[in-house]
Amino acid sequence: MRTLFIFVLATVLRGQEIEPLKTTIVITATPNEPAIDRRNSEIFTRTLFSRDDQIFHVLDAGIDAGQHEGGGKSLEIRRFGFNLDHGGVNGGLKVVVDDVQQNQGTQGHGQGYLGSLKSLSPELVESVDIVNGPFDAAYGDFSGLGVVHIRTREFLPDQWTVRLQAGSFNSQRAFAAFSPRFKHGDALFAYEGSHTDGPFLSPLRYTRHNFTGALTRRPAGDRAYGLKYNAGLNDFHSSGQLPLDEVAAGRIDRFGFVDPRDGGRVRSANVTGYFTEQDSHGGRLKLDGFVTRSLFDLFSDFTFFLNDPIHGDAIQQHDSRLIEGANAQYQIAGRLSLFTAGGNFHDNQIHVDGDHAHVTNGGVYVQESVTLLHGRMLAGGGLRLDEFRFEIAGRTAVLTTIAQPKANLSFVPSRGVPITLYANYGRGISTADARTVVQHREQPAVATTDFYQLGAAHHSGRFSTSIDGFWIDRSHEQVYIPDDGTFEFKSPSRAYGFEVKTSVEVTHHLALNAGVTKVANAYYRGPARMYVDSAPHFTANAGLTLADWHRWSGSLRFRAINHYRLDSEDPAIVATGHTVFDLGVSRRLRRNVELSLALDNFTDRAYYETQNYFESRLTREAPAYRIHGTPGYPATATVGVTFRLKGK
Repeated sequence: MRTLFIFVLATVLRGQEIEPLKTTIVITATPNEPAIDRRNSEIFTRTLFSRDDQIFHVLDAGIDAGQHEGGGKSLEIRRFGFNLDHGGVNGGLKVVVDDVQQNQGTQGHGQGYLGSLKSLSPELVESVDIVNGPFDAAYGDFSGLGVVHIRTREFLPDQWTVRLQAGSFNSQRAFAAFSPRFKHGDALFAYEGSHTDGPFLSPLRYTRHNFTGALTRRPAGDRAYGLKYNAGLNDFHSSGQLPLDEVAAGRIDRFGFVDPRDGGRVRSANVTGYFTEQDSHGGRLKLDGFVTRSLFDLFSDFTFFLNDPIHGDAIQQHDSRLIEGANAQYQIAGRLSLFTAGGNFHDNQIHVDGDHAHVTNGGVYVQESVTLLHGRMLAGGGLRLDEFRFEIAGRTAVLTTIAQPKANLSFVPSRGVPITLYANYGRGISTADARTVVQHREQPAVATTDFYQLGAAHHSGRFSTSIDGFWIDRSHEQVYIPDDGTFEFKSPSRAYGFEVKTSVEVTHHLALNAGVTKVANAYYRGPARMYVDSAPHFTANAGLTLADWHRWSGSLRFRAINHYRLDSEDPAIVATGHTVFDLGVSRRLRRNVELSLALDNFTDRAYYETQNYFESRLTREAPAYRIHGTPGYPATATVGVTFRLKGK
């Protein structure tokens, strides 16, 4: 296993590359990708993933991600001092797989819901670009606090790849892929199946079946076209979020439950067609279109017996949707410039909790960067325009010309000193649920996020580091109300702080990397000072990686967050922080056989992945506002063997 990841902030001039600490890590900078971190396929092909949400744990980049119900459901995302719920509110973190947006708007269980990522197999990830703010005009809705763009493989280096895993809590996982040779193209067919009961007293019974494929044709020259498909089945039970006062009193086990009926089932499928061609002028055209179908049912009980003291508050949340979309982009590079223009179209027909919704989004964008001062300065700017149409039961609301400007500047003061100064600005947007937009026209339908970043990056030999300050202004906040599944809108907000990232190549086989995101303050800009709650103000990660030393590879990683307030007015109501260590070791037995061991949370730290503060009631007691939490997994061991046969 080679380097898992190396933090380097790519804010250098176009054509200048931060030298990677390992040749397998590709860190590049282009004018239309300011402030971007890139992870390549090594981290995904060499790591044993016992839980599908661990993909976000290895990305880091200041992202704190945790399960809300132990597995099966979408992660809760927190970044830059804001709680994004399941990915789509308070700025949003936009997640894209092969140009297909994963955030589901007007969803049965949260705006911008990211549950469709459950059908993604880690072994098929080719690369991940992490844009650290709304700085790229190619991305619109849900991009206020950044973008994670995942690109999957069109082929594998071996004709046959098989991975078998087994581990704690009755966990089993199998991955198998066939990637045959073609004269003028590539093909890939893969299956992933997994099951786990988790550490819970009421077994999780989380089962997934994913089917993925790709067919690519390259007839001649710089032209390619193809087809990708992905289908997934996901069934699970869950223990939900437990009242932590009852856990502390010993009346409920940390891995216990209140309502054993919680759980869900998901069925999804996606087909994408794509075309790329480079013309004689050096320009590159990219076209793609996709169709997605999904069925989602979630059985939840957040408040237990608060509203119905006899039968309990269990509800079924339903979401059935058909999505069509298309993307077009043309990019041309001059001697000292790069120009990009494109457009996106997204159409959603949704049956959600008894309502019929139709949401349409069209957007166009341009972005250009120019190199000045003999390569010492890079200046760029861009603009994106979006139009949205929301319809519920025949009632319609239309929003037009939502402008999102972008700007970036980087400068090398002296060629003799390896320091790059940079500044980035971008405006991002995040939409509200269509039901709220149409039924409550007095409420804002779209929130804007103005993101400012100023910093410096340094690279010399085996050492790289960057430090930047950020300032985030949001037009208004959306707060989820668990009692009735609605959103409450609060006043404009502001957050500011800094990030530090560093990496050191200790030897040719050993690398150290680390990153810290610190939010100095996050508050509502109203007449009375109230603080933004439900997100940590300190997020850290570090990793020590051994790469291919006498056939041994391994990594020791840690992630940490601080305790954080759960109420905007009372500072005494806080969620506990955590520090979690994960260890992975692998040994290449032969060229085509690899044995791996993963020990997640190997210090057996007792912690909670997510915590929320709201009112609930158990039987035979009065209603109470309390902290509810989902326990993190205890020490977990996974053993796996990987076979790679008939290399190409």
